[in-house]
Amino acid sequence: MERSLLWKSLMVVVACLVIAFTFGAGFVNAASVGQELSNPQIRDASNDPATIPDFGTHVIALTYADTSVSNLGDPLNDAMKAKKYSKDVYRGLGVANMKDSSAPNFVIREIIKGKIEKYKSTILTDIDLTLPNAWGLGNCKGKSVFILIGKDKKIKYIRYTDKNNPWNNVEINAVLKIVDDLIAKK
Repeated sequence: MERSLLWKSLMVVVACLVIAFTFGAGFVNAASVGQELSNPQIRDASNDPATIPDFGTHVIALTYADTSVSNLGDPLNDAMKAKKYSKDVYRGLGVANMKDSSAPNFVIREIIKGKIEKYKSTILTDIDLTLPNAWGLGNCKGKSVFILIGKDKKIKYIRYTDKNNPWNNVEINAVLKIVDDLIAKK
């Protein structure tokens, strides 16, 4: 009888550990391919309310990064710009993670406005981790997160990049192939 009670107690402890581990690990980087996303309100470079343009009507390539690693997405972004995808079906944009950035927001906004003008691109801002919270991206500090979203509002590809895990040509070519295939779908 003592052994039975000990065995049941041990199983309860193991079950609790499994549940705790599952829930704890689930919040680290919960976003995954196939997940349907919402289009929450964030901000534009002037700090006015904004949402992701063309969400649900175009293939969207979105890079979410804090200012310390904003250049980590450049190899992929440059390759995508070189493809010259039609603006009728494709939208590439960036979202600055201002909450995890060390520079003051007004400085970041001025830099963003300059980049928008120079590159004729769309860069939005996230002052309070709205996207990571809404999409389950987990901790994005020191990371550049690339998210490819289909017209169906679902994640088609996601990758977290940091200084120890940069883009390589094989991965870039794989993403370009996915974008080509998504655009080819009617």
